[in-house]
Amino acid sequence: MQSPVSSIDHTLRGENVNKFKLFRQGALAVTPLCVAVIPWGLLAGSFAVDIGLDIFQSQALSAIVFAGSAQLVATGLINAGAGLATILLTTLFITSRHLLYGLTMRNTISPLPLRWRLGLGFLLTDELFAVCGHHSPKTFNRWYALGAGLWFYICWNLASFAGIVAGKFIPNLDSLGLDFAIAATFIAIVIPTIKNIAVLISILVAMVLSVTLQAFEVEGGLMIASLAAMIAGYSYDKMFGKQQRETGENV
Repeated sequence: MQSPVSSIDHTLRGENVNKFKLFRQGALAVTPLCVAVIPWGLLAGSFAVDIGLDIFQSQALSAIVFAGSAQLVATGLINAGAGLATILLTTLFITSRHLLYGLTMRNTISPLPLRWRLGLGFLLTDELFAVCGHHSPKTFNRWYALGAGLWFYICWNLASFAGIVAGKFIPNLDSLGLDFAIAATFIAIVIPTIKNIAVLISILVAMVLSVTLQAFEVEGGLMIASLAAMIAGYSYDKMFGKQQRETGENV
């Protein structure tokens, strides 16, 4: 006959195995995005070294800021001699989309303990949102999300460190065309989210406007394109979204 202590121990081991399994599944789900972001991490690390930051400072950007686009822009501003206020304000605008991610996942994350909300909040990137943002409160699992977020964090920092080391020995690393990884990563993130016409309209408006405004060298063109895309998608959804959902129409 199995003792109560043995039964409890067996149950705990089963729970731990299940947590590890979900953690591993999350890590595997985000792995393709980890691979796609390696060139981006190499650029971020090498740029930091190129502007005169030491190895510790360069790695701290990835470990603390943990935002590829913000890091690249920040290093460019530092190199241009911009002030601290300008750098902080610019990076705030660039990373403001994370506020939308947080609002989208609020109902899913809010029931969790504070330590989980803080941890997953720090790990909430475009990639983690792409993997877990569509989960409902019933299907969301904290261990799955932690596996995806933490594994991506580790991969990003390893790629950045490789870029820091490479930047010391390979001059003009940015001339190798690695910056295409930025566009490729966002394409991989965005394409699976196109499930209705409103999202498709948002993407098309953002794409056309951002390219057009960049061609005409309009200052703040990226922000203008982003706002216009959100307004276009929201407007279409308000006018036709209810009818589309009732008929089950999708892209």
